[in-house]
Amino acid sequence: MTSMTSKVLSLRMDSELFDRLHEHAAKRGMSVQDYVIRTLVRDDFDERFQASVDRTERFYGSTDRTDLSNKTDPGPDPGAAPPSRTSSRTSHRTVAASWP
Repeated sequence: MTSMTSKVLSLRMDSELFDRLHEHAAKRGMSVQDYVIRTLVRDDFDERFQASVDRTERFYGSTDRTDLSNKTDPGPDPGAAPPSRTSSRTSHRTVAASWP
């Protein structure tokens, strides 16, 4: 439900903040107005996305998302058979992705 009309928002901020916003916008080749709008839209999307994830988890129940990123790989089992050498493209390790 995007409206094609625009509204005006006037902000008063200290000059240091404005200068920082101007620098961030200039690095991206944007005006300060476009940079601020883009930042607000991104923040709004992040909030709506997180709310959607929360609703989904409440609906389906909390899932066990074990964070494997902090676990160390113990390496190969010394008693295990050596990996097959039929293909150099085949990986014998399982890669686990963790949720942010």
